[in-house]
Amino acid sequence: MDKKLDLSRLTEEEAKHVWEVIQRDFDLRKKEEERLGEIKSKIEKEETKKELLGSQSNLTDSHCIRCLQPFKFLVNSKRQCMDCKLYTCKTCSRYNKKEHGWVCDPCRIRSLMQNKPWHDD
Repeated sequence: MDKKLDLSRLTEEEAKHVWEVIQRDFDLRKKEEERLGEIKSKIEKEETKKELLGSQSNLTDSHCIRCLQPFKFLVNSKRQCMDCKLYTCKTCSRYNKKEHGWVCDPCRIRSLMQNKPWHDD
């Protein structure tokens, strides 16, 4: 913000209230920045995990790449992510109605992060 806030015409109580609102905004922005940092960190960890486990076809064909739970025909069937092409369970993926396919949570979150105007690299 390049503009300075002129509080000289406000009463002391009004100025105090404006200051409290600005302080709350600052605190919320800081929390949001920390939350986004945590999300970015989780995405990076998932990418590393995918790199390490993705080449292990015997494991990725029989277990969820995210939670490592074994696939079972009716109880925990596997779904292939449209983005990364790896297999995940129902718990670790979401159905994308627009694309008519499954997307694992890390790919979905990464996509959401990249498509938001507030996202900074």
